[in-house]
Amino acid sequence: MKISGNVRPPGDKSITHRLLLIGALSQGRCILRHALRSDDSQAMSGALRSLGIEIDDAGSDRVIVNGKGLQGLRKASAALDCGNSGTTARFLLGTLAAYSFESRIVGDRSLSGRPMKRVTDPLTLMGAKFCFERNDGLPVIVKGGRLAALNYGSPVASAQIKSALILAGLAGGVEVAVEEPQRSRDHTERLLAELGQDIQIQPRSVRFRPGAAVPEFAAEVPGDMSAAAFLIAAASLAESGELVLERVGVNPTRTGLVRVLRSMGCQIEIAELGSSLGEPIATLSVKAGELRGVNISRSDVPSLIDEIPMLAVLAARAQGTTRFDGVGELAFKESNRLELLGDNLRRIGVGVDSTDDSLIVHGTDKPLGGRIETGGDHRMAMAFAVLSAMGNSGVEVPDRLSPVVSYPDFFQDLSRITGDA
Repeated sequence: MKISGNVRPPGDKSITHRLLLIGALSQGRCILRHALRSDDSQAMSGALRSLGIEIDDAGSDRVIVNGKGLQGLRKASAALDCGNSGTTARFLLGTLAAYSFESRIVGDRSLSGRPMKRVTDPLTLMGAKFCFERNDGLPVIVKGGRLAALNYGSPVASAQIKSALILAGLAGGVEVAVEEPQRSRDHTERLLAELGQDIQIQPRSVRFRPGAAVPEFAAEVPGDMSAAAFLIAAASLAESGELVLERVGVNPTRTGLVRVLRSMGCQIEIAELGSSLGEPIATLSVKAGELRGVNISRSDVPSLIDEIPMLAVLAARAQGTTRFDGVGELAFKESNRLELLGDNLRRIGVGVDSTDDSLIVHGTDKPLGGRIETGGDHRMAMAFAVLSAMGNSGVEVPDRLSPVVSYPDFFQDLSRITGDA
């Protein structure tokens, strides 16, 4: 199969979340161009509206957030519904820890099964209070107020934990320092630094000292590397052709995928175009190569955690064996991705070995076939849909709804570049 075309991926989900929330805490009118419009970003927008923030997303390519300052949020009249968005839930937990009113945070069935105490435990050390209605997931009631400074050693590398704590420090006006075992995504740090905040960034730690108000801003949201991953994978599996991905974010904490794919044999060229609020943007040109198995180490994982389902699917078609170490965090995503990945790969005829922290995929060139169970996980659906689209495949992916969480036009873009539109 031949791949061809130019695609601009949807706006980066991680950056859209941060711009919406920090825009709400700013001192004025914030303009977001190419912001993601998906179920997840709408969950964040809806929660902020419930907290008294005016958000205009009627424009064709821009969203306007009218900020009300660091303590400008108001008590919601009903529960804050985060849908399936773990980022929305965890960022709200951090921000609302600095507010004295009570807020009830809820989510859908999938999100309600995901752990929140990894965020609320350090927030409790700062002085916030949380009441879980069952286990350590949603629903949860948060009551914050005056916070204490925090110096925290996180047991896992997680941008969501780190960002939630920084947001608590920002809204609460207290110093926060976080150290991680490996470096995680640094979008929050870059954004706050560009907006004049005192934030010191080291390879595995960050120290935030509050002070200045957040000014109004305008920003372009780069294309999402995690969304682009699925189209890059299609080009990697193709027999010929070239795919051009326009205005993609190439933050170094998000380009682990590119490094791994190059080591697997995929040809990827990057032409940087500039930056927006500290986030570098580039054009990516992708050509197929003969894929080979690689070892992905624990230190690699934080920079490509969301791309592991796609990489595992590519590994199924690579020569030799691909080993993923340090991937236990996958069990706490929208599904238990580690378990689901192994089950689905075995179901279609791929050899897999796994533990609670590793995944080994044995590549094969034999025909594959079987019905995929996604568990409603958008990345699982998109990863196996790519495999299904790559010529004479017997892989069936009946779930065409879950990608709206992060990439509403995924199936249209995949059809367009594979010539099936």
